[in-house]
Amino acid sequence: MRKFKEFIIEKLILICGLASIFFVILIFLFLLKEGLAVFKSVNLLKFLFGKNWYPISEPAQLGILPLILGSLLVTIGAAVISVPIGVACAMYIAEVAPIKIKEVLKAGIELLAAIPSVVLGFIGMVTLVPWVKAVFKVPTGLTALSGSIMLAFMAMPTIVSISEDALYSVPKSYKEGALALGATRWQAIWHVMLPAASSGILAAVMLGIGRVIGETMAVMMITGNSAVIPHSILEPVRTLTATIAAEMGEAVVGSEHYFALFAVGIVLFVISFAINVTADLFLHKKK
Repeated sequence: MRKFKEFIIEKLILICGLASIFFVILIFLFLLKEGLAVFKSVNLLKFLFGKNWYPISEPAQLGILPLILGSLLVTIGAAVISVPIGVACAMYIAEVAPIKIKEVLKAGIELLAAIPSVVLGFIGMVTLVPWVKAVFKVPTGLTALSGSIMLAFMAMPTIVSISEDALYSVPKSYKEGALALGATRWQAIWHVMLPAASSGILAAVMLGIGRVIGETMAVMMITGNSAVIPHSILEPVRTLTATIAAEMGEAVVGSEHYFALFAVGIVLFVISFAINVTADLFLHKKK
């Protein structure tokens, strides 16, 4: 009876795993079915590298280069802010903090991950946007910098949690050996623990970036939604996700604009898939 139960449970787990893969494939096929139709009238290179996104003009101009650059600018800005802070926080929690403080910090990080993105976007509109406008003396605080700062807070829980797990997975003998050879506590952490956990930390960074590039509501609320090529992080931008969210409800089903938004979804899917595959490769890297 026990073997029969184990057999049933194993098959259920296998079915769940295969179903998740199947659903992802179905989503991608649906995006391809709807999105590839736009390339009957629009050249692929012009779509990817066109500088103007005016989908309802006559004739329609469907260049998503400003959207790609806006997404990359916000994502890179968020990574620059969140990665050093997130890794440092993980180092402190895993190797330095007393047990009581460690528990409080871990609970706070988990609470930060639970805050809905629309709430963070609203907080950013009320507090962060006026601050950016006042500090940098710009016409509007709805800029890529505002989006980067807010998305950094959203990526940090992922980076901290996975980096902390990676540091915990390093055998304690590594640190003990370094201390026995005369290294200080900081030298043992910096020169031994971090390099040993580097694959897990890189995976954490990639997953955090994946979280950022797929975010919609917060960036739509505080980045200005201006579909122009940005020349500075203090300019309004529009991301791929915000474009889909803002325009899909108004696009006529079956129109060129409608198919173009699905093509934007394909680009976003490919970018997110590449980031997650890269993170998985780093996570399972063997040394």
